[in-house]
Amino acid sequence: MKIGVLGSGVVGKALAKGLAGRKHDVMIGTRSPNDPPLVAWLAKEGEGVRAGSFAQVAEHGELLVLATKGEAALDVIDLAGVPRFGAKVVIDTTNPLDFSAGFPPTLLFGFTDSLGERVQKKLPEAKVVKCFNTVPNSLMVDPVLTDGIAELLLCGDDAEAKRKVGGIVRSLGWSGTIDLGGIQEARWQEALVPLWVRAAAAKQSFNVAFTVASGPAIPG
Repeated sequence: MKIGVLGSGVVGKALAKGLAGRKHDVMIGTRSPNDPPLVAWLAKEGEGVRAGSFAQVAEHGELLVLATKGEAALDVIDLAGVPRFGAKVVIDTTNPLDFSAGFPPTLLFGFTDSLGERVQKKLPEAKVVKCFNTVPNSLMVDPVLTDGIAELLLCGDDAEAKRKVGGIVRSLGWSGTIDLGGIQEARWQEALVPLWVRAAAAKQSFNVAFTVASGPAIPG
C-alpha cells in the first residue's frame, strides 16, 4: 500500500519505519524534506522511506497517518491541502496536550470536543480513525510488554476504515484493537493520555501501555 505519514517527529519516524518494514511504499512529510538530521535518518534507520512536502505526501498516500504535535495538526492539513485527503483513511495519532503550566500536561480542550473530531470536521470526506495516540512511540511497532501484548484503542465513524486500521495495527505486532465507537469517543481516548503520562511517571518509565483485562463472564 502507498502510505503517507504527515509529521517527521518521533511518532512519524517510528510508524514510517515500521510500515516500510512491512513492505509498504512510505513517504514521510515535513516542512523541510532536506533537513540534514532527517536526511541522515532516512539513510540509516529510515531506509526505504522517502521524504517530501506535506502536499507531496498527502498526494502519495492511499492511506494517510497524521503524526504531528497536536497544536500543529490542523495547520499541517492546510499545508497538505484538504482536497488531497479526499475520501482516504486517515489514522489520527495526535493529542491536544497542553504543557503551558509545565509537566505533567493537561488538555488544550476536551470532554465536549476532541482533536479527532476537529480533524474529521476539517476533512469531511475522509475516514478518520483515532489510533496509536495512547501509547509511546517506543511501543508503536513490535511492542514488548512484560504482561503480554495489549490491544490498541481506536474510534471512528467508518466501520470499514476501522477494520483496515485494525489490520495495520496487528501487522505492527499488536494483538488487536478495541473499538470504542464513533469519532466523538476521541474525547475520552485523548483524555486518557494525561493519565497515561502520570502513570508512566509513577512507574519511572515511559515504555508502558494501558491494557483492558477481562475477568470471567458474569452470568446473565
